[in-house]
Amino acid sequence: MIKTVVVVGLGELGSVFARGFLKLGYSVVPVNRGDSMQKLVGLVKPEAVVIAVGEADIHSLLTEVPDEWKQKVVLIQNELLPRDWRAHSFDRPTVISVWFEKKKGMDSKVVIPSPVFGPKASLVSEALATLGLPSFIVETEEALEFELVLKNLYILTTNIAGLEVGGNVAELAQHHTELMNNVAEDVLKIQDWLTNHQQDRVKLMAGLKKAFEGDPQHQSMGRSAPIRLQRALGYALEAGLVVNHLRAIADKHLN
Repeated sequence: MIKTVVVVGLGELGSVFARGFLKLGYSVVPVNRGDSMQKLVGLVKPEAVVIAVGEADIHSLLTEVPDEWKQKVVLIQNELLPRDWRAHSFDRPTVISVWFEKKKGMDSKVVIPSPVFGPKASLVSEALATLGLPSFIVETEEALEFELVLKNLYILTTNIAGLEVGGNVAELAQHHTELMNNVAEDVLKIQDWLTNHQQDRVKLMAGLKKAFEGDPQHQSMGRSAPIRLQRALGYALEAGLVVNHLRAIADKHLN
């Protein structure tokens, strides 16, 4: 019998995962916007259910995952932390911190290998390997949290600082070091609050440097930068955090 994987959301990133599973010999059942996952439960018994929608849609989508599929879910979103899936009673999903970029009309571009955690980690890693996309398996929830915070640090620092200076990550690190460090510290204050403990600044900043070296020409400011900054400020307001550097950038670029 042919094994099956469900992919919810077949955008650029979801399509990469779908292609990897197809190359492994799995059939792929797509779930598009407006489709009912519940109606598929009696028809499909998937090995994994890849949730490939954007950050803005993840919380509403997780409320729709059938109970029968919860142990098979694979999450791939940016700005993801354990509090996000725990809010929807997901105990131990498979989670990958995606460190490759896929845009329309271009091949996937790797920054650094992508860490994967959870019951379907080996399957996800094997699927990515068929496409030449490197990954590695992390064994503990603590290690996963670090990897997710590192990706959040990278995304938020580069996007928010990029609103101010543009350019690529090499230029940000070399010519705007003070700005980068100030934004990173504000970002990490928010990550501390979201994870309910203080994160290791030294280890995370070393990881950030390694990610910059993985793709020095990566553009700092993505199109989602203003939304990411607004979301970060929302968390800071809720937590009562002082994030003066983020607020100064917002005052200049969000008004």
